Amino acid sequence: MRPLQDLFVLDFSTLLPGPMATLLLAEAGAEVVKIERPGRGEEMRSYEPRWGRDSINFALLNRGKKSVALDLKSEKDLAIAVGLAARADVLVEQFRPGVMDKLGLGHDALAKINPKLIYCSISGYGQTGPNRDRAGHDLNYIGDSGLLSLAMGPPDHPTIPPALIADLAGGAYPAVMNILLALESRHRTGLGCRLDIAMAENLFPLMYWAIGNGETAGQWPSNGGDLVTGGSPRYRLYATRDGRRVAAAPLEDKFWAAFCDLIDLQPALRDGSADPKRTADRIAEIIAGEDAEHWAQRFQSVDCCCSIVANLQDALQDSHFVARGVFGRRLTNEEGLTTAALPTPIAPLFRGPPERAETAPLLGAHNGEFRHGGAPPRAKAL
Repeated sequence: MRPLQDLFVLDFSTLLPGPMATLLLAEAGAEVVKIERPGRGEEMRSYEPRWGRDSINFALLNRGKKSVALDLKSEKDLAIAVGLAARADVLVEQFRPGVMDKLGLGHDALAKINPKLIYCSISGYGQTGPNRDRAGHDLNYIGDSGLLSLAMGPPDHPTIPPALIADLAGGAYPAVMNILLALESRHRTGLGCRLDIAMAENLFPLMYWAIGNGETAGQWPSNGGDLVTGGSPRYRLYATRDGRRVAAAPLEDKFWAAFCDLIDLQPALRDGSADPKRTADRIAEIIAGEDAEHWAQRFQSVDCCCSIVANLQDALQDSHFVARGVFGRRLTNEEGLTTAALPTPIAPLFRGPPERAETAPLLGAHNGEFRHGGAPPRAKAL
């Protein structure tokens, strides 16, 4: 039995933060019912590339869930949604603040009929405050929080981070963490609660070091100018002769000493703090003198926290990840095609068997099962 196997989750969210959060809950055994608009469903179904009827993005994020298509402006369909909420353990929504209230599905209204409901709202700036109604995307949230300013590349070549940091680290993961805390609280009190997950403000823990440096020492970080953002020769990307990159992170003195010995860096440059640019330039010159394969072999023999940057295709086939079964679970679609399922950080102990193939639901595939608001509530373990 998976730990969330008796949990019923009603999911009104779209795109990435909410769907990722409910994917993690589903992976741990929860029954997740995704509420979608009739006809088109949620927007991510139409993304490219397609994989069968819907996009591969939708399939990766919504496997193992159920889909119910409801027109929430219809009294009949709204009554079905309210009926589902009446027996739900958790509700996840991602509309702008106030939208669910206008639909008659706000927390206060639903808490009256289901006081045990854990109601999780994910938004960019939270349910209160001057920016609560402001539209935004990941780039706006990391920009507003100051995170983007720490390492956004040189002025003539600004760099956008390769991951949607706010959606995941600021939205999906805090949502799951707080839902689990709320379940534990409900176990003690018998009552649900309202969770206000604001993606922009949840980014500040990622900058603990920058906040500490600025608040206590007055050393506010600059773009790419600090220890873990490229300002030190001990934490940088160095180009190889064949155009690949060495990820060099010998932060601790023992690793730094081993790295300097490996590349035969002259003693006068080994104090990287004295003239960081001069040291970094010389290391760059040394690394650029050989191909990536040369350095890969050298790094295998010396413990110095250095490696060759892998491309994504190679990483998926890396022997270490293969041995751990990271991409061992399969995803199928309505045409019988299969692909690797998206790995999640749920521990194998809490997931289902790896050989279990899963699918993402077709739009409205479970309308018949829930057309009357679903079955009566089940006995809950949580």
